[in-house]
Amino acid sequence: MGVELAALAFLPGLAVGSFLNVVAARIPVHRSIVSPPSACPACDTQISWYDNVPVLSWLLLRGRCRHCGTSISWKYPAVELTTALLVSACFLRMGATAHAAVACLFCATLVALSVTDLERRIIPNRIVLPVAAVVLVAQTVRDRSPVWAIAAVAGALFFLLAALAYPGGMGMGDVKLVLLLGAMLGSALPVGLMIGMVAALVPSTVLMARHGKQARKMAIPLAPFLAFGGLVALFAGAPIIHSYLKLG
Repeated sequence: MGVELAALAFLPGLAVGSFLNVVAARIPVHRSIVSPPSACPACDTQISWYDNVPVLSWLLLRGRCRHCGTSISWKYPAVELTTALLVSACFLRMGATAHAAVACLFCATLVALSVTDLERRIIPNRIVLPVAAVVLVAQTVRDRSPVWAIAAVAGALFFLLAALAYPGGMGMGDVKLVLLLGAMLGSALPVGLMIGMVAALVPSTVLMARHGKQARKMAIPLAPFLAFGGLVALFAGAPIIHSYLKLG
């Protein structure tokens, strides 16, 4: 049943991914996500429904606008496909449960925040804070424990102190993202943060190797790496913690 459910969730996941492209493009610049309809950024021609089918339309159009021929970024189908795979993974891992629904919201939000941080170096309050509140309430109702709130507050406080001590290394958006991670992951938050920060060392090391001391002035978007760590912790946090405790 799990595989069938995951397969059924794939197409709705593509639709969610298409919506996330709109969210990531419009919310950071305070535009409505409802209107006007999507249009080509080059020629401003409204995109017809048949040219707006997730992934498929991009492939059929060979990544170009039907009207002006301008190249359409591969980012759009990548966001759609990534979201669909994560939504399917949530239902495969957690079944048709409230936990899976909350996990889908969490995953979709991480995708949107990763895109806005990569493109604009911002993590919009209008996305991260409402979702963090919803996730915290949902997790607490699902499993009546203070661990979700404790992880959210403790993780955010730790990153807040780090941001104040080293403002060039991370921003307040990262603090709010950790608030969301803690609300969803609870006791698995340290796993997510550790994996995310280790992953962030890869581009940091490359920058240091290429630019030397100048690399210290080159900020990297941290949200995609924290999101990666959060996803690993969501799907494999418990086994990782169990294995670590066994080794100890």
